[in-house]
Amino acid sequence: MDQTQDLSANRLSHAWAELQAHARDNQPLDADAYRLAFADPEFLLRRETRGIRFQLEMLKPDLGQTEQGIDSTVVVFGSARFPSPETARASLAAAEANLLKISAADSDAAAMADAQDALRVAKRHMGNAAYYDQARLFARLVAAHSQALPLAQQLFICTGGGPGIMEAANRGAHELGAPTVGLNIVLPHEQSGNPYITPSLNFKFHYFALRKMHFMMRAKALVAFPGGFGTLDELFEVITLVQTGKAKALPIVLFGSSYWQRLVNFEVLIEEGTISSKDLELIHCVDTPEAAWEIIRAFYQL
Repeated sequence: MDQTQDLSANRLSHAWAELQAHARDNQPLDADAYRLAFADPEFLLRRETRGIRFQLEMLKPDLGQTEQGIDSTVVVFGSARFPSPETARASLAAAEANLLKISAADSDAAAMADAQDALRVAKRHMGNAAYYDQARLFARLVAAHSQALPLAQQLFICTGGGPGIMEAANRGAHELGAPTVGLNIVLPHEQSGNPYITPSLNFKFHYFALRKMHFMMRAKALVAFPGGFGTLDELFEVITLVQTGKAKALPIVLFGSSYWQRLVNFEVLIEEGTISSKDLELIHCVDTPEAAWEIIRAFYQL
């Protein structure tokens, strides 16, 4: 008697088994016209198939988050270069000890200058580490709010997945047992997701545009800590989408009023007529995790 066919069986597995065998045996993957198209990396990485890669990069994180009940996120942006307080303290102690050692050894002027520069950098890191702690505490507030709520009503922390402020926010939510999302990006200097992202919610992107789209797809609020070009790019993308009605209105919180007021004078834009005063209604500067969370709570009447 013929065996019954299992209609749920995966008949595409042989194509992947072939690729895995090449990787396992360290064999070069030569072009092969007969290879199934979806299992042909050389084909998928052609310039002409870029549109397919866009679709895949759009679909994979979307399906992954949907399947795990991630519907609403609070997105946290900020510098990847701000260390944790414990790292900053260790660096400062090492820099101070090195300067004392060089001074005692009566070293040359160049060595002394290098040691003094290292100490200045360590002191700056020590100051910036306060932002790491505040991002961590803010994420804990978000996670604590969601703990007792049904999954559909919970807010989840989402970051760019890297170190610094991103790590701090993922860490804060992780410490309370909450799932956290990381949307990482392939860079010239390879990086991996920070250790506080939920592994099944740790996604890697090639295209900045698709990554930024995913930030906004589930965002219910944006909290931007001090950062560099990447933070500014992401922040102004969100502001522009909200201003032009391409995205729903949401709270945009700038953490660290001294930093943001020195960096961007939004009033100049109003004075010059390039924006209206109404465009700034959703932007708030704060200096404490509690104030940031209160703005979000008030907006949604949580």
